[in-house]
Amino acid sequence: MSRNKENGIAGGARETATLGGGCFWCVEAVFDGVKGVESIVSGYSGGHVDNPTYRQVCAGTTGHIEVVQVTFDPDEITFRDVLDVFFATHDPTTWDRQGADVGPQYRSAVLYHDEEQKRVAEETIKDLDSQGIFDGDIVTVVEPFEKFYTAEEYHQDYFKNNPAQPYCQVIIAPKVAKFRKENLRRLKA
Repeated sequence: MSRNKENGIAGGARETATLGGGCFWCVEAVFDGVKGVESIVSGYSGGHVDNPTYRQVCAGTTGHIEVVQVTFDPDEITFRDVLDVFFATHDPTTWDRQGADVGPQYRSAVLYHDEEQKRVAEETIKDLDSQGIFDGDIVTVVEPFEKFYTAEEYHQDYFKNNPAQPYCQVIIAPKVAKFRKENLRRLKA
């Protein structure tokens, strides 16, 4: 279940969203600083190999998707709001691709934790498609969450820890800057 009482966190119930939107470094960086988001963990989901490594997942043969698990306070940010951030910061119209990142590990995916998340994800996609916001139809998969494997430690907080790295400067920094500029109301003070 995504709605659970986590020990040690004031305020009660927390929810978890598991999202794949290309490189997990980008998705993690976008959610860092969003109001109501309490943690973001990069990892792998789906697939047929237990405890995959980054090298295995990048080979595109394990069936895993690079994902982030976003733990959030539903009293501060709804699952729909989480999805709005997610869809606003990647291209959900390309199959197994985000920019130059190509392969099944870069698939756009919402891995739902309960039937309510499934309903909201499907409704959000339908709403966005009907508004014609994107140049093509959304191909984001909506599938049940099964397992999550935490990525290697050096992938956690990658953008924050490696701001001078070329991928961070060229790809992630502009995406994060654009999101923050257009979404000031969503950011923590």
